[in-house]
Amino acid sequence: MDIKDMFRKEINKKSVFKNKDLISPHFVPDTLPFRENQIQDIITNLAPALQGIMPTNLFIYGKTGTGKTSTINKVLEKMIEIQKESNIQQRILTVYINCRTYNSKYKVLLKISDNLFPKSYFGYSASFIYDCIVKELVKKKVFVLVVLDEIDLIKDANDAIYSLVRINDEIKEGAITIIGVSNNVLFKDQLDTRTKSGLCKKELVFPPYNAQELREILLQRVNIGFQDDCVGDGALALASAYAAQESGDARTALLLLESAGEIADKKQTYKITEEEITEAKKNVEEELIVDMISTLPDQIKIVLFSVATMVKSNRFSTHLLDDGYVIYSGDAYVEYVKQIKQLSKQPVTMKWFKEYLEELTTYGLLITTTSGKGVRGSTTLIKMAIDTNTVLKVLETSL
Repeated sequence: MDIKDMFRKEINKKSVFKNKDLISPHFVPDTLPFRENQIQDIITNLAPALQGIMPTNLFIYGKTGTGKTSTINKVLEKMIEIQKESNIQQRILTVYINCRTYNSKYKVLLKISDNLFPKSYFGYSASFIYDCIVKELVKKKVFVLVVLDEIDLIKDANDAIYSLVRINDEIKEGAITIIGVSNNVLFKDQLDTRTKSGLCKKELVFPPYNAQELREILLQRVNIGFQDDCVGDGALALASAYAAQESGDARTALLLLESAGEIADKKQTYKITEEEITEAKKNVEEELIVDMISTLPDQIKIVLFSVATMVKSNRFSTHLLDDGYVIYSGDAYVEYVKQIKQLSKQPVTMKWFKEYLEELTTYGLLITTTSGKGVRGSTTLIKMAIDTNTVLKVLETSL
């Protein structure tokens, strides 16, 4: 069989998928189930821009897979459509910035300028780009809605946010509104007083999806992305239950369904059952762990790395009959300070360290519990909840 025939055979073969792209977590449907309240809150905050009034800065928090990015981008997309349909004179410009890529004040300003100007100012100083943005806003009197997705990953976040806020002090018409998106609810508390006082922000939290909500989300995708009668009710329920258990992550549920479909095609059964979902769980588990760890802020990554390093080298604090080998939070903090100094960063206080342990527990990466009677003072007992080698492999690359 020649190569062309092989291609024809591949594209014409039977499949459970009607349109695989519509199952992907990257596809954003027009209807976002169970996010109506959040959509209304965002619209209430941003609608004044359509009336020529500066919207308030908005910060959106929620765990990975709770629909933060999809929701804000869909709302802004519809807002621009309304502006065009209504022929509104006040011009609105939206700028989406992924702070995993644009992770400094300079890169953020450069990305905004790229959207405002026909020419690139790459290579110019941050202060020059800042002045050009101010002049352009004065000239165009435009409202710029800047989405800073994963805002906590900006290395000099205080300076970046302060600069964007300060622009509004230098212009009389038009404005820059910041829409910060983060899975780290503690981020706002780490900003300095000068930055926080100028923000005047509203906050919105996206709660995790429960199993029933995840089932409805999957059903929506099944109806548009799979062939009829290919996905069993049991498979939907199992995928939803597993994703709900993993912090209510819709991306987990969709990846499970997509992987299960690939397994069904490979086996040529063309039916997704609980068996395919169980197999898919094994396939996507490491991918999900890698994705989750890679989205953590650097400080929290170093906390996790410190615990994993201690576990890997068998440096446990004690052995408790019920809990097995555990690490005391005080010992983990000492290791954390050692690791972070090697990276030339400043350690956080013990209070913040314990907040980060709690955050990692929420994500299912650590298991923590407060010590009972007979254990050194009142301490937190720590265990790894996932494979230590996988954690270290990801973090050694990322840090």
